[in-house]
Amino acid sequence: MARLFKNGSIAKAGTPAPERVDVFVGDSGKIERVAPEIDAGEGVEVTDCSGCVLVPGMFDLHVHAREPGEEDKETIVTCGEAALHGGVTGVVLMPDTSPAIDSGNLVKSVHDLVAEAGLIPMLQAGCLTKGRGGEELAGFSGMVSRGVPMLTDSDRPVPSADLLRRCMEYARDFDVLVTSFCDTPSLTKCGVINEGQTSYQLGLPGAPAISQEIAIDRDLSLARYTKARLHIQQVSTKHGIDAIAVAKAEGVNVTCEVSPHHLLLTDVDIGDYNTAMKLNPPLRASEDCEALVEGLRNGTIDAIASDHAPHTQFEKSADFASAPFGATGLETAVLALYDRFIRSGDFGWDVLVQCYSNAPRKIVGLEPVSIAEGEKADFFVFDPSAGTTITAEYLTTKSPVTPFLGKTFSGAIKETVFSVG
Repeated sequence: MARLFKNGSIAKAGTPAPERVDVFVGDSGKIERVAPEIDAGEGVEVTDCSGCVLVPGMFDLHVHAREPGEEDKETIVTCGEAALHGGVTGVVLMPDTSPAIDSGNLVKSVHDLVAEAGLIPMLQAGCLTKGRGGEELAGFSGMVSRGVPMLTDSDRPVPSADLLRRCMEYARDFDVLVTSFCDTPSLTKCGVINEGQTSYQLGLPGAPAISQEIAIDRDLSLARYTKARLHIQQVSTKHGIDAIAVAKAEGVNVTCEVSPHHLLLTDVDIGDYNTAMKLNPPLRASEDCEALVEGLRNGTIDAIASDHAPHTQFEKSADFASAPFGATGLETAVLALYDRFIRSGDFGWDVLVQCYSNAPRKIVGLEPVSIAEGEKADFFVFDPSAGTTITAEYLTTKSPVTPFLGKTFSGAIKETVFSVG
């Protein structure tokens, strides 16, 4: 059925103040008209969007769907449902499944699952090394022929600089993105929290910020040398951002991402051993958090990515040292960022659209989506005057473990309008 969205305002990158318009979506699922005033005809469903913002669908570069192998945590279907619930209409799936996605045949098997689900575009990333073992190259040719947007060992660094150099050289020749999780295991050791005052107070082994920073420096140097395209996952420290800014100024072909968790939370928020706050990389100090926000504003950080990493409540109920790293993020990202930054005026909808919709798509070679005539309907309706309490019942993910459980955010995603096909 054709639909008319009346009296809403469209959020755009490069336009701080959303513009009030009506949007008409035809039976085909395409936007047929955008104008200040549109009259509804017969057989048209009218949705009053007074006071609401129509926002292009988000695109998430860092999502763990857990299927195949860990369907008790999440599946392709529940991941897609969670994405739509959070205003996300496209994702890149990490290859850290069981088995790891390190060949063209395994990429195809996930594509088949995604096609069967038929919810949103889900691009499958491939591994850099076989089984994410860090010892030999994965099957680049087969995976690239199946259309992987990036190659990554997903939450594991490639330990050998020589092996990563060869990965970058092959990836450069195949014109595919290398995505690095930057960590120095010999420094991180068994660290489960940022090394600092909070780790000392809680008596937990700490992972120093330099464990990420040294790895960022190494990977930037390799990208500079090989001329490969590099994307750095989950940057979390001030010095890491500074190094990326310098590399960009020197012409290194590098992009990077940050999670909402690292923009909003610090290691102090772990409080009384809250395992929902156990993330990888760990939550850092307040000065790092402030630097991340500034890096987002000034363009050093290209993209926001949720690192949606579901684990069952049973797993997360272990003691802090034993509980797995990660939390869900697809359904809370937009709400948390609006509540903390857009509502307060720290930045506008334009920054969110640029960093969580446009730039992520460009990084993997897709065209940004827009709310414009002739385009496929791909947006969500956001009501700033409403509120949303994050409860297990609200979340559609199979594993509702989040640092924001019980939190009430200003604003609500009323619905996501997405035309499949």
